Amino acid sequence: MAKIALFQDYLAQNGGAERVTEAIHQALPEVDLYTTLAVPEKISPYLRDAEPKTTWMQALPAKSKLYRHYFLLYPLAIESARMEAYDLIVSSCCGYSKGVRRGPDAVHVCYCHNPMRWVWRFPEYMAREKFNKPAKLALKLLVQGLKRWEMQAASRPDYYIANSHIVAERLKDAFGVDATVIEPPIITSRFRVSRETEDYYLILARLVPYKRIDLAIEACMKTNRRLFVIGDGSDRQRLESLAGPTISFLGRQPDEAVNRYASRCRALIFPGEEDFGMAPLEVNAAGRPVIAYGAGGATETIHEGLNGVLFPEQTVESLIEGLEKLESRTWNPAAIRKHALRYDVEVFQERLLKFLCRVSPAIEATGMLSRRAG
Repeated sequence: MAKIALFQDYLAQNGGAERVTEAIHQALPEVDLYTTLAVPEKISPYLRDAEPKTTWMQALPAKSKLYRHYFLLYPLAIESARMEAYDLIVSSCCGYSKGVRRGPDAVHVCYCHNPMRWVWRFPEYMAREKFNKPAKLALKLLVQGLKRWEMQAASRPDYYIANSHIVAERLKDAFGVDATVIEPPIITSRFRVSRETEDYYLILARLVPYKRIDLAIEACMKTNRRLFVIGDGSDRQRLESLAGPTISFLGRQPDEAVNRYASRCRALIFPGEEDFGMAPLEVNAAGRPVIAYGAGGATETIHEGLNGVLFPEQTVESLIEGLEKLESRTWNPAAIRKHALRYDVEVFQERLLKFLCRVSPAIEATGMLSRRAG
């Protein structure tokens, strides 16, 4: 019988890449799930129950806090993974798992969220971090080595799937590969449209510098607008120090609370540049519009006047003008939700399975597709 493996870079948080991996595994529940290291308490119950197989990195200390600091070790762990027994390997990759080696007759399909973001956009990341000059120079040299490894590893998959057209262009520019676009899955069934709208804006994100949540805080403070921030992360303390009385930090919230806040907000503020951006479509599934920075994946999913507005510059002033533009319009919650349904998890799984069946006989050989159809 054909054997299939699903390989995720690491499982140490519960973000968009992990939700993609979960949706792939749900579509192909009998595949073996692999990762370099796992932090069970940080991932969804579903992924915990899937019992991911790990590498020697699982023995490293303080994985919950230090997993990002181990960036030089991931290529070594990927190179050491023994995957020759599998007929089909599907990797969910933000940087590393594209380098998994396959057997001579196997097929490797990489669902790529982006070329390694902080490697390819190193100056931007360093501009937001507080490192001294010697540390920045050392990091630059290390990152150059990591970049060379990624470019070599990028030749190993047989096929690429990108999460957006923008990422497909980046993959072509960085590695010279062509990618099919299949947008990430949105669990629209989690969300319901509310008859009530309250006077607040919403942030739904990990609190890290590149998300630019500081722009939303400053814009809402200057205009005396209420802002609820749902999420946690390394940048929370700094963001809280910027915030005034109209800003409320709610930390991580259960799904029921997220759904309630999403369905009653005036809009989601999405001030960072993302490769795709799942949060805007989640809030759209609750019938509410989005105001997003006009770059990255938002330019593909936010249609002016239908489900949100885009602001052109990553500045407080531009965001404020966008807020005023959004408030001057009338929004149709049913139309907004209908737009989000185009990205539903079942649509994603159907498109993915059709692609995998086209490039590898392993799916049909397992019988998983016929059982799913039944």
